[in-house]
Order: sequence, then structure tokens, then C-alpha cells
Amino acid sequence: MYYVPNSYQTLYYGIDNRQNFNSNLDPRVPQTDENQSENVLLSVMKREATAIEFYRKLANDTPNETHKNEILQAIERKKATLTQFTNLYFNITGKQPLYNTDEITYHSYQEGLQRAFNLEIEGYENDRRNYFHVHQPQIHHMLMWALAGEQENAARFGLLNEDVRNHLTDYGAKPFVIDIEKATKQNNTFRTALWTGKHLQLTLMDIKAGEEIGLEIHPNLDQFLRIEQGQGIVKMGDSKNRLDFQKKVFEDYAIIIPAGKWHNLINTGKQSLKLYSIYAPPQHPFGTVHETKEIAMAAEEEHNNN
Repeated sequence: MYYVPNSYQTLYYGIDNRQNFNSNLDPRVPQTDENQSENVLLSVMKREATAIEFYRKLANDTPNETHKNEILQAIERKKATLTQFTNLYFNITGKQPLYNTDEITYHSYQEGLQRAFNLEIEGYENDRRNYFHVHQPQIHHMLMWALAGEQENAARFGLLNEDVRNHLTDYGAKPFVIDIEKATKQNNTFRTALWTGKHLQLTLMDIKAGEEIGLEIHPNLDQFLRIEQGQGIVKMGDSKNRLDFQKKVFEDYAIIIPAGKWHNLINTGKQSLKLYSIYAPPQHPFGTVHETKEIAMAAEEEHNNN
């Protein structure tokens, strides 16, 4: 649907210009006709309005108030930019802008942070190019202000993403409470141990599209799996050549694997299969993080050879 922006109070922020951005505004870049000014302004407004809607959704998925407040600040920065460009567009053209916003989707909070970071970087590069597509000094001024805002927000989302990655760690064997669905969907590693105690272990897994956990057996422990995203096929049996138990599994499905059963879980969908696994007793060393399946296989081979 068409988006007609509301009026917002303009807020200004201190800008950290130490971020790693290409700030060489090269005047040798070819300039286009001034008739493109209106399209440049519309493209900025559409991007800012799209970001506002996206960041509002992302703010509802934050793991804590600190992250939520940071994203709310990013929204206010976008509102201020949108207001400035809307007013400038009206002053230049004498009409209200109309444009469609794009819907940005994500499957986990961490993926949403990465998309927000990418959106700010893309916006920075676009505004940098647009700086030489128009001749009006007032548009030049507004684009420079937008560039500063994109630097600020890119740094903000980069730090939030790093914070999420650093907090998915092994908390065992202390008392522990977590939103397990949110944590599972945030995880992008093949395997991360989230809690390791003396008698039980909780791990998060991300099985990429077309991949599988791999055929394995745990002779002395039972295993519980719960799928939070995606779909697949689970296979079990008394021997690796006879997996006579097969079931399709989907989001919210639980799987129980008795000790001594050969088993495998295969991702049959087009997106990551995200799940958490409970071993009793623990299967992996405290603090285990396997970024990919290949790393996990190499670690297990080394463990078996020792």
C-alpha cells in the first residue's frame, strides 16, 4: 500500500565518525540531470519508511531492554531523517510524497540484526552515490546528514549483533533460565552447548538446508530434540544399515532417541532446521561451539582418536 509519512519531531544525535566507512566522496563520479532529484528523495524516503517498519518488528523480538532501547533509538533516527526529507520534498515539488514500503522478513533476532546492519550499509552507499546525482545544495546537505545517521545505526546494529553472538555460551552448571525458542532461533552455529551439567546437557543446533546431523549412536545416553523452525525426517534403528523407524518432523515436534539407537535427522526444507537437544548424561565437552558441520565432524574424529 502507499505510505504517506506522518510528522515527527526531529531529533539529532552525536555521530561517531570513527566507523569503517568509505568517506571518499569522489567528485569525478558522473553526475546526472537535476530531474532525478525527485526520484532520489523518494528513494530515500521509501528506504527510511521501510526501515522504520522493519525496526519496529525487530524491537518486539529483543532479548532484553538494553537491545530494545537501542533499536528504539535507531527508529527515532530514521523518523527524523524521514521527516527532513519529506519536508524537503514538499518544498521542492509542492506535493506530498507517495511510495510503497518493502517488507523485510527474518527467521531469528540475530538474522534480523544482520539485515538491519546490511540495510544501513546499503543506504550509506546509495546516499553516497546520490550525492553526485543532484545539484541542489539543500539536497546535498540532507544526504550528508543521512550518511551520518547510517554510520551511527550501522555501528549500533553491529554491536548488538556481536553482543548476541557473545551471549550464546555455556552457562552450566549454574541455575539458568532462558527463552529457549528465541535462543534456538537466534543460533546460527551447527552446534553450541548452552548448558552443561553433571547429568544433563543442553545444546542448540542449526542444520542448513540440504544438510543433516549425520548418522550416529549414543550407547549410554538418551537424547531429546525439539524443533523450533523448519522440517525434516528423523530415522532410527538398531543398526546403521537398518533404520526402520522414519518420521517426518516439523516445527514444535519433539523427538526422543533412546540410548543405543542409530539415528539421523535430515533437513528436507528450504530454510535452516533449528532445534535444541538435551543429552542425559552430557555428550559434548563444556563450552562446545561447532560453527559448521565440518568443524563438528573434525572435532569428533579427534576425540575418538584420543
